[in-house]
Amino acid sequence: MTKEEVLAHVKGVAEAPSVYAGLKNVAEEYLASVGTAKEKDEAKKLIAALKECVCSIDDVIPFFDSEKAKEVFGAEQAAAMSKKAHEVKAAGGDTCFCPACTNGKFVLDHQDLLLN
Repeated sequence: MTKEEVLAHVKGVAEAPSVYAGLKNVAEEYLASVGTAKEKDEAKKLIAALKECVCSIDDVIPFFDSEKAKEVFGAEQAAAMSKKAHEVKAAGGDTCFCPACTNGKFVLDHQDLLLN
């Protein structure tokens, strides 16, 4: 694993359609700081934000199964997302399958490369 691979996933967080605006800003600020004196401080901010924002599969299943999900995504899309979430959990997955969460989980799993 290289730092460049982790940086690609940070970029993936920032560019994910599902990313929360606050997390997008933190990821972009970190990427802009790479190679500067602020990099480690920005990495710490990014890691803290990811710990707060990356959702477990157990957190998203109730939402995808809810009436609110039907309102947000439409009944058909909510049902598809619920089905996918249940499949992820059945296969042993522990993290939401959206691009923001999957990229964020990767970064968290390799955070030492951003801090060293």
